[in-house]
Amino acid sequence: MSKFHPLRTAVLAAALAFGFSAHAVEFTDPRGDDKGPGSYTYPTDGVYKAGSFDLVKLKAEKSGANVDFSVDVAANLEDPWGMGGGFAVQMVFIFIKTGAPDARADTWTGLNMKFAPGSEWNKVVVLSPQKKARVTAEAESKLGALAKDIVVPNITRGRGRTITGSVPLSELGGDGNVDGWSYQVVMQSNEGFPAATDFLTRKVNEYEGQHRFGGGNDGDCDPHTMDVLDGPDARQADMLAHECAADGKATKPATLKMVKK
Repeated sequence: MSKFHPLRTAVLAAALAFGFSAHAVEFTDPRGDDKGPGSYTYPTDGVYKAGSFDLVKLKAEKSGANVDFSVDVAANLEDPWGMGGGFAVQMVFIFIKTGAPDARADTWTGLNMKFAPGSEWNKVVVLSPQKKARVTAEAESKLGALAKDIVVPNITRGRGRTITGSVPLSELGGDGNVDGWSYQVVMQSNEGFPAATDFLTRKVNEYEGQHRFGGGNDGDCDPHTMDVLDGPDARQADMLAHECAADGKATKPATLKMVKK
């Protein structure tokens, strides 16, 4: 009968630990920057609690044939609209660059932003309190060719301050090494009654209203997000900087960069 060899046991434990860590990646984001480019304000309705759209952390972890995503915010999650999943007002877009060749820089109406050269994305994981069927139907009816790259968990949950969802690795493509991928997070708000061309996104206007963010522009030139993921070469203020013409069109759109470990 063979005996345990201390050195072999230590090497095996180290290999297992390395293998586990190589399939997970985590990013943190500064607190208190849930102001978009710097001037955005929350809607006036009491359901939009301070810190609700303040991105704090993103984690992606490979788990068997799936990838588990979790996003932390700076406020306790609540479900005032009875969505059934533990949260209601947030919606999170996790853009991923997997390294596959079919990357793109454009996004969709209702976000008013693009990605910088070299930061093109392949897939977007949507963490929404809406049912998967509603999210996918909206994507198919409004996003055209982009719809095939929208990935929605079967179930998305909110608990404490964390929103979670799991998707099949096969739907993300790429090489499967989540720690080698690049990411960007767009914190939006769940909009049950979006504009005809908008993908379940809540608008930012010049002045805040009961269910509208303020501090922006009433046209289609300002980025409609309260927070994005910071990185060494990706600062929120720089990425969300934009310029608007008198007619409300963008002369310089917000331009995001991917973040990588």
